Amino acid sequence: MGMKVLRYEGNNFFRQRLTLATLSMTEIRITNIRSKSESPGLTEFEMGLITLLEQITNGSKIQINETGTAVRYQPGILVGGKIEHDCGVERGIGYFLEMLLSLAPFCKNPVKAVLTGITDCNMDPSVDFLKSTSLPLMIKFGIRDEVKLEVQKRSVGPLGGGKATFYCPTVKKLRPVNIFEQGKVKKIRGVAYSVRLSPEMANRLVRSARSVLNKFIPDIYIYTDHRKNHQSGSSPGFGISLVAETTTGTFLASEVCSDRKVGGRTPDPEDLGINAANMLLDEICKGGCIGSVNQSLAALLMVLGEQNVVKTLVGPLTDYTIEFLRHIKDFFDVKFLLKSHNVDHEEQGNKVGSSKVLLTCVGVGFSNIAKTTI
Repeated sequence: MGMKVLRYEGNNFFRQRLTLATLSMTEIRITNIRSKSESPGLTEFEMGLITLLEQITNGSKIQINETGTAVRYQPGILVGGKIEHDCGVERGIGYFLEMLLSLAPFCKNPVKAVLTGITDCNMDPSVDFLKSTSLPLMIKFGIRDEVKLEVQKRSVGPLGGGKATFYCPTVKKLRPVNIFEQGKVKKIRGVAYSVRLSPEMANRLVRSARSVLNKFIPDIYIYTDHRKNHQSGSSPGFGISLVAETTTGTFLASEVCSDRKVGGRTPDPEDLGINAANMLLDEICKGGCIGSVNQSLAALLMVLGEQNVVKTLVGPLTDYTIEFLRHIKDFFDVKFLLKSHNVDHEEQGNKVGSSKVLLTCVGVGFSNIAKTTI
């Protein structure tokens, strides 16, 4: 999008800036990255993002000063192909997958990625979470349903050792989609897992989650996934991921994992199951047609679509999404119209929960010039 150079300071939203710079072909320079910290410069997982970008692009120029407190990034062409990346143990695989989900459809070749690290943690969305919520959203915008995301080896912190595979075909253009109707929740699905522990842990998670959810809907199925030996990572743990599907194809999800300690002890499976169920109910109450974790992905797909007006109804905007919209203005010069969508407690027979936000923008008509044509 021209020869402009954008300048930022600090380490906040580092991943957003790299992603949008790559898609818009804009050079960025980031300075004062933790310059006053006891451990100045880029962290291991931020260096991992740069390494991943080097694998998925061709011709990118990245300069980092000796202390790691300044980065200059001049993006190259997205080529995709086969990628193998070690995500480390500071962040989950989901942290890197979220960037891949944004970039992979616009590569020259289909992306076949193998990522190793932590598949399930509380800091980042798990592989199961992204599979059940982000992939259906991408399909709505015209990315073919061949996109796949699978857990090969499940793992939790702190040692990791997990493995996930991701496949995404390329697209020439995205189709504009207006998403207004949240619909009614028709079923709830989920997975409760235990890693290097007794299978009973997963069963206890299921029973406790159902004790809450059975009061609202009968169509609930949560399957158990017990991993050990070569099918698991190096650390023991357990957790649960829940997803609610509505009559209009909206997916809202929640998850919890045992890597968060309370008072120096690992929480009980019963507590985790109840927390996950309550978090899912809270997500449904916030509502909208896009879950809170996927708001930024939806905004990006709206901007990159054809030059038409597109609208999407979401719940209350997260801080991450608000900053993402500001960055979209910087990189693509696109402004969103935000309109509060206040509703009555009953609308067409549906209990609609909290107030919503209607996102409206005009797409930039992004075309994947690198895509191979036959």
